[in-house]
Amino acid sequence: MTNSSTLQSYRLLGRSGLRVSPLSLGTMTFGSDWGWGADEDEARRLFDTYVDRGGNFIDTASMYTGGSSERLLGTFMADKREQLVIATKYTMSRRPDDPNAGGNHRKSMVRSVEESLKKLGTDHIDLLYLHVWDFTTPVEEVLRGLDDLVRQGKVLYLGISDTPAWQVSRMQAIADLRGWSPLVALQVEYSLAERTVERDLAPMAEEMGLGVIPWSPLAGGVLTGKYKRSDLDVEASANPTGTRHNVVLAHNMLTERNLTIADEVGKVAEGLGKSRAQVALAWTLLNPAVTSPIIGARTLQQLEENLGALDVEFSDEQRARLDAVSAIDPGFPHVMMRLPMVQQVIFGETQVRHRR
Repeated sequence: MTNSSTLQSYRLLGRSGLRVSPLSLGTMTFGSDWGWGADEDEARRLFDTYVDRGGNFIDTASMYTGGSSERLLGTFMADKREQLVIATKYTMSRRPDDPNAGGNHRKSMVRSVEESLKKLGTDHIDLLYLHVWDFTTPVEEVLRGLDDLVRQGKVLYLGISDTPAWQVSRMQAIADLRGWSPLVALQVEYSLAERTVERDLAPMAEEMGLGVIPWSPLAGGVLTGKYKRSDLDVEASANPTGTRHNVVLAHNMLTERNLTIADEVGKVAEGLGKSRAQVALAWTLLNPAVTSPIIGARTLQQLEENLGALDVEFSDEQRARLDAVSAIDPGFPHVMMRLPMVQQVIFGETQVRHRR
């Protein structure tokens, strides 16, 4: 099986006509404000290399590296703006002591977008995500606020990130029924180390017209073999600053299970003559719901390596090994619905071919 492609083999984003590259450039590493990112010169090299290869899909957020990510991106893209699809997010608190400076509500949304437009040096955002569901803002407020931004021309397309499947599907249905701008992208954590989105989020997105954009497809570097079992003993902090190791621990990516998965990734990579990062990234692209995984390199060498994922070809046996070592329990009701007894009750003796 193959993912053979280039950054110029563009894909449609969800049920829109927007064309995006099969790998998205993540810019959470743009800026060293958090203690582990790329300085301005290295970030510029990352940007230029990605765009020169034909990449057009760039991901940032309102407060990545304290806002430096958007500011640097705005500088880098000044003479290339129209050829790029710029995605940013709102929700993160811009001032920790201000109760309305973060969250999903309209005030936070509008002010965050206005500040992002200034930092990016542009008059519109191609794709705006709600960053994280806050469980306090009514969905109608969110959807109407987003639709207003589209009608004003400040935003072109809408997406959502890190939100329960039932809430996303509810929002998409409301938007459709009321004639508001639909969601076309769903950004979620997805990798060999984190496959639980396969239960409901990814199938829901595929059914309802949202392209899945995986973040952390390398599980924070765990799948590259960067970490050892001795790293499990370090205590995590909730603060994203300091070291990348701390971020991985805080997200619970560094576990015994994930290190075992990384070991198998290494064996498959050796058999293919590819790197672990290339194998892990290529595996996410095998899911038909996935549009464009986000690659968050800190060095040009890492970026070059990650782009090689588009040339990886898996045999059925290699894919089966990766699927087996990373398998998850589908949970209820998925397990129950697959039971022979239940299938017999539903279909009797009739043979029905499923769509998937």
